[in-house]
Amino acid sequence: MQRAIAHFNATDWPSEQAADGVTLTFDERHRRRIRLCTDNGEEILLDLPKAIAMAHGDGLRVGDGRWLAVRAAPEPLLEIRCATPLALSRMAWHLGNRHLPTDIRADQLRIRPDHVIEAMARAMGAQVDAITAPFQPEGGAYEDAGGGHSHKHEHDHERGHNHQDGHEH
Repeated sequence: MQRAIAHFNATDWPSEQAADGVTLTFDERHRRRIRLCTDNGEEILLDLPKAIAMAHGDGLRVGDGRWLAVRAAPEPLLEIRCATPLALSRMAWHLGNRHLPTDIRADQLRIRPDHVIEAMARAMGAQVDAITAPFQPEGGAYEDAGGGHSHKHEHDHERGHNHQDGHEH
């Protein structure tokens, strides 16, 4: 089995040379070592030195010199639209305050399905639609400078912080 041994951001590899690709959900794109099946059915071992949050358009270098394109798989999402830019900004604040991974678009926000958050958004006057689309949430403050590459973080700092909603870390 061939090994994918190096990851490159979307702008740092020759995408026109992709021999194949791997189509993965958001969670599947944050890995260090896992067996993958390419879009053409070949088994490849992802074997990177550290876990990487891969994004759609990134490239993987295979040990034999080939390139694989990383593609974001469509997955169930909620698309949230608001009547005004201010309302959309307020909605983004509420999602961020709850530490929800959010794919931020020019006129909409995309999150994973959550009936509680869906009810909150509707109560705030937002239009919420269930869709199926690739998910690439915004990276966070606890992230390497990865241009939108994201990963879950845990609050294990020596000093905690609190939030207006009453929970503390």
